[in-house]
Amino acid sequence: MPVRRFPKIAAAAFLPLLAAACAPTTILNTLEPRLNVRAARGLAYGPQARQDLDVYRPRTLRAGAPVVVFLYGGGWDSGEKSQYAFVGDALASHGYLAVVANYRVYPEAHYPDFLRDCAKAVRWAYDHSADYGADRRNLFIVGHSAGAYNALMLALDPRWLGEVGLDPRRNLAGVVGLAGPYDFLPLRSDELKAIFGPSGQVPDSQPVNHADAGGPPLFLAHDLGDKVVYPLNTQHLAARVQAAGGAVETRYYRGLDHALMIGAVAAPLRFLAPVFRDLTAFIDARTIRTKASLS
Repeated sequence: MPVRRFPKIAAAAFLPLLAAACAPTTILNTLEPRLNVRAARGLAYGPQARQDLDVYRPRTLRAGAPVVVFLYGGGWDSGEKSQYAFVGDALASHGYLAVVANYRVYPEAHYPDFLRDCAKAVRWAYDHSADYGADRRNLFIVGHSAGAYNALMLALDPRWLGEVGLDPRRNLAGVVGLAGPYDFLPLRSDELKAIFGPSGQVPDSQPVNHADAGGPPLFLAHDLGDKVVYPLNTQHLAARVQAAGGAVETRYYRGLDHALMIGAVAAPLRFLAPVFRDLTAFIDARTIRTKASLS
């Protein structure tokens, strides 16, 4: 397995910066270059207060550009799309149509409410991608932490996208999971037990138990020193997908941590690890190309 090593001292020096990026007003959002990126914020994909999303579009978008839905983490009890504007800016600056979606969290929502919300957000991106000049054939999901769980459940368990009329095997070009929990039974914390409830205590709630050969291509990345979500989650899921004959790529890093896995997407922190380079290479390699460009 490829392992990318980076200086622990350098990573530690930026932990206060990334900690600020988890607050409503973020340093990373301020520092992330907006290279001709336009944003449309607060677009509803459902009637609930947290069923909304932001769209980031490069000023010039090539025809056939991917549409990438980003699902943030937060332990299914926190998080807000405005905290991750730097992810939308980064993806759009690379040439993608980026959608950063909110979803309901605990205590308002329980499993599988947040999966249903994420599926609706993906359906919105599928339906509206052409409005912004992107190609819905190039539909990707990227998730971090709990958002990676959501993304992989949508990719591997066809129930959730099936409820909104999509098929992950047919409609997803690929899925990226960064530091995701994919194999975490038995539930140990009282809050996780409350979030997932009796139905969440069964193997059916775990992405690892839905791995097969027919899912979309996967890119799974983890820092080997992650103490919040252990890298065994990624290792177990990748092994299960490979054993089933499915398509999965993995990257493992050293010198980051759980939060820096998404922080390294921001331009000021990319020197810490090639997380952004690796995930965009995965997306670019699976994008159907067309010749014209739209502006």
